[in-house]
Amino acid sequence: MPFTNQGDATLFFTDEGAGPPILLVHGWTCDSHDWQFQAPSLLSAGYRVIAVDLRGHGRSSVPDSGYTPRSFASDLAGLLRERNTPPAVVIGHSLGGAIAVAMAVEHPDLVRAVVPVDSAYGMDPASIVPFRETLLPALGQLAGHDAALAMFDGFYTPATPQNLPTWHRRRMQGMPLHVLQAAIAGLVDVPEQFSLLPQSEAYLGRVTCPALSFRSGRQDPAAVARWERGCFSNPASHAVAWEGTGHWLHQERPAEFNAVLLDWLAAIPN
Repeated sequence: MPFTNQGDATLFFTDEGAGPPILLVHGWTCDSHDWQFQAPSLLSAGYRVIAVDLRGHGRSSVPDSGYTPRSFASDLAGLLRERNTPPAVVIGHSLGGAIAVAMAVEHPDLVRAVVPVDSAYGMDPASIVPFRETLLPALGQLAGHDAALAMFDGFYTPATPQNLPTWHRRRMQGMPLHVLQAAIAGLVDVPEQFSLLPQSEAYLGRVTCPALSFRSGRQDPAAVARWERGCFSNPASHAVAWEGTGHWLHQERPAEFNAVLLDWLAAIPN
């Protein structure tokens, strides 16, 4: 059965293929379907692809707590150990990118390389003060889905295919309210957070495996990519920036994303 019990959570996952393992980690309000444009290419290239629905998301159970990147990472580490998986390449988008980095730091024996995609760290604390004071509390209220919709407005560009926002917003509106709030609070409003500067730099500096990071957006993603590459110490690390692409860049430009990813995977040390 494609379910695993990890602590107080029951996680849905799929495990396909028989090559070197890749773990796919979706972001906030999403599920493992986020990787539908990557999984076939990875399988065709000879990789074993494990895709999981995080606790509180998709077909996984909805515990009351455990929604920090480190807690999510602990769930996924348990899954990999249960499956007797060799060190995996962990690819994560947004919140999933922070979780992927947490896996590389907290469970380095399980991680061969990490691929954070437009990840949820490196934020200026001053820039999120209005968010912490207004939107974060609103996410847990009856109108929490409306507050989340307001956040989604900043995730797209004029180049974003219109079917993607429709899909993302409909899926988000099925999320439990306490998960909407807790998963964001776990990024920026807990003592152990590493999404805000300067904690981000110190935490990313603890990643020793190769890292391939992707950045997108409307405002100078190249500068963010340069900063992120500078945080990673492994010489095989690389950063990619795509200006004018929305937050789900792996869905907006899947062929280009897959080509960059597969080329890099082929080049990193075994």
